[in-house]
Amino acid sequence: MDVLRVVLGLLCLFFAHLLGRSIIRARRGQGARGLYGWLLRTAITAGAILWRRGLDDIAIVAFTLAAASLAVGMWDEQRPKKQEDLTKEIFGE
Repeated sequence: MDVLRVVLGLLCLFFAHLLGRSIIRARRGQGARGLYGWLLRTAITAGAILWRRGLDDIAIVAFTLAAASLAVGMWDEQRPKKQEDLTKEIFGE
């Protein structure tokens, strides 16, 4: 049973990262609909981790890492992205 909780914790970590990115996109006005989907997925996996055993070591580690992942996702989306110009490499001189 603990193996499944760890897998759910990893999914919660992944979903929290994408939730953080969606929060920044929603603030920019680029689509709030995706925000609710990632919020729901993160909440369901977090609730499933707590379902049988409550708040124990696995849940605390999963929630701490998920919070850090959410912050990293927000930071990652806020950074300006550099677009490489591959025109010369594809088409030559």
